[in-house]
Amino acid sequence: MTTWAGRTAAEISAAVREKRVTPREVVAEHLARIERLDGRVGAFRTVRAEAAPAEADEVAARGDFDRLPLAGVPVAVKDNLAVRGESTRVGSAATPDTPADRDHVTVARLRAAGAVVVGLTNVPELCVFGTTDGVLGTARNPWDSTRSAGGSSGGSAAAVAAGMVPIALGNDGMGSLRIPAANCGLVTIKPGRGVVPTGAGDSGWFGLSENGPLATTVEDARLMLSVLAGDEPALRSEPGPFRIAVSLRSPLAGVTISRPYTTAAREAAGVLMKAGHQVRRADPPYPMSLATTALAHWTAGTAADAQHLDPRLLTRRTRVHARLGRPFMGRVRSGAAREQLRRRLEPFFAEYDVLLTPALARRSPKAAPWHERGWLSNVLANTNYSPLTPPWNLTGWPAMSVPCGTLPSGAPCAVQLVGRPGTEYQLMGLAQQLQERNPWRRTAPMN
Repeated sequence: MTTWAGRTAAEISAAVREKRVTPREVVAEHLARIERLDGRVGAFRTVRAEAAPAEADEVAARGDFDRLPLAGVPVAVKDNLAVRGESTRVGSAATPDTPADRDHVTVARLRAAGAVVVGLTNVPELCVFGTTDGVLGTARNPWDSTRSAGGSSGGSAAAVAAGMVPIALGNDGMGSLRIPAANCGLVTIKPGRGVVPTGAGDSGWFGLSENGPLATTVEDARLMLSVLAGDEPALRSEPGPFRIAVSLRSPLAGVTISRPYTTAAREAAGVLMKAGHQVRRADPPYPMSLATTALAHWTAGTAADAQHLDPRLLTRRTRVHARLGRPFMGRVRSGAAREQLRRRLEPFFAEYDVLLTPALARRSPKAAPWHERGWLSNVLANTNYSPLTPPWNLTGWPAMSVPCGTLPSGAPCAVQLVGRPGTEYQLMGLAQQLQERNPWRRTAPMN
């Protein structure tokens, strides 16, 4: 008997379109895997055990069935994006448990492409921090269950890494796709601004946050991005040769990058050099003010999201974060600091097409109740392990996390690829070269 859990979205959708398997059969197998594994992983806040099979039957009955790029593919959705008929809790006791009357635009696009939503995934409260834990659940890394899956799209990443779904939807305001993808050995891309819709009425952290895919292969990430962006499925192409800058320097002063991550970046640079690209060591001219700029935007985004919620129902770290951000909201809304950073970095990206960096500075923190700890300990834990992601939210440029190498524990390691606006599919091409020349195991060894 063919097993579909652990297969890619591209494989599943092809089999469904060719009628080798039905959408209901695929969904049922993934729901069974969720039931078996999620007690250990903690990926899902809610599982649509009854609704998903019925919706799979609706996909099978569609007249355009043979043209659906995600026909019958189970997908998980981060719990800050509306799914019709389900509440959107954003990891907080302060949010209403009221079913949404319509899908978020990205969820609607996935459904239109034939995907079936099997559940909503855990996030830290208001998606603020880089560890996914809170009053509604804790997401663990399937490769090392003692460690956090990362955040804030940690539940979505854990679901994919454990083979409970082939793809998942998340978003990234300060690294919230790239951090958990790097921890869990997945491919993801934070698209450039305007490529994927954020949705009317979303705060989006004043334009920092972008919606994007989490997948086990570059092919699946490319396929899902094309659906989310409303593009024709992007054809694979060999990129380049590109001028690639390799930087091992942390953008934040005083934060060092650990050896496994610098080694991964060097190995990726070697692979891309052998593929014919021009690779040089060069550091972007990060300003000394970057840390304060990032903190102002990070806290102001939280203040915007928390302003209509009962603060008594928020955890202490979230209350402090929001309170600190309120004075910055007007300045952040103007966008002046972001434009200044873009102008400073544009000459570097005129000289180089792509920037290659480590994805993280070190492995994720322990899977622990970080939401019960103080604000400062959370901020230090986040900045010490993920200093490399925030600059590219501030500029609004595309950035990917791609698996490369392993940590001493055997868990995956990763690198980051950053490009100019409009280069999402070129970055995908480079990631494809890394995958082909340095293949990685797709999912964690869980039974």
